[in-house]
Amino acid sequence: METLIWIFREVRDPRDFNAQHDLAAMLFIALAATLCGAKSCVDFADFAAAHEDELAEIVDLRHGAPSHDCFSRLFRLLDPEEMARAFARFVNALRQGLELGPAKGVVAVDGKRLRRGYERGRACMPPLMVSVWDAETRLSLATRHAPGGDEVAATLAALKSLVLKGCIVTGDALHCHPRMATEVRERGAHYALKLKANHGPLFACAQQAFAAADAKGTLICYEQSDTDHDRKERRRASVIARPADAPVFPISPPSAASKPSATPTARLLSTCTTWSCPNGSRPNACSK
Repeated sequence: METLIWIFREVRDPRDFNAQHDLAAMLFIALAATLCGAKSCVDFADFAAAHEDELAEIVDLRHGAPSHDCFSRLFRLLDPEEMARAFARFVNALRQGLELGPAKGVVAVDGKRLRRGYERGRACMPPLMVSVWDAETRLSLATRHAPGGDEVAATLAALKSLVLKGCIVTGDALHCHPRMATEVRERGAHYALKLKANHGPLFACAQQAFAAADAKGTLICYEQSDTDHDRKERRRASVIARPADAPVFPISPPSAASKPSATPTARLLSTCTTWSCPNGSRPNACSK
């Protein structure tokens, strides 16, 4: 907690000189309240009032618990980019404190719209945030706003700030393009990107390759079954080598393109997930 408070103290206070409540204390209370389920400035104020004695042992509350108006005014004035940098420093400090080191294993990339976070008159366009998630430690590595809803550009910018050597970066079909693959390989990582019909030539080549392997009897399936959340789920996956006639897609860093020994072997992965509920409330489904 002390590390987080010191990081919050580095954030520039945008309020007037006569502000009574400590900036770092208000940010700490808002974060603690959010972790406990708070969703608004009124919730922040209620949380601070209910736990004022406990919070006073951690942060400066010489003027009592801040009101909801104090929280609302503060968050209207704060610089989002500066806060993002502060939280990034905190995540790095947290990983170092837990002796986690850089991310390893699967790193997931996804974009989500912020519910009810839109500007007045633009309910159809809520802000889009891109998150980079470390699946092993269940910690967020980076979060970035996508101006104009450009998820691709925001994702590429977020990846540039991360150490991903040896990781496997996953993404949906939106991120299945050469720029994403090149950026991931430049960071020393590998990628597993969803392929759909929006990449016609590569998608058709993959379908033909799996069909040919199945016809020859060389297609091996790996299956896993789980029973949880009142449903039975079965996953099947098949992996084949990239066909020689497949459309060009980056599989090695540009700096290593001239070194044949540095070029890894690409793979195509086909997955199928089926689930069923005992009460029949959800029909079977399959996605590839």
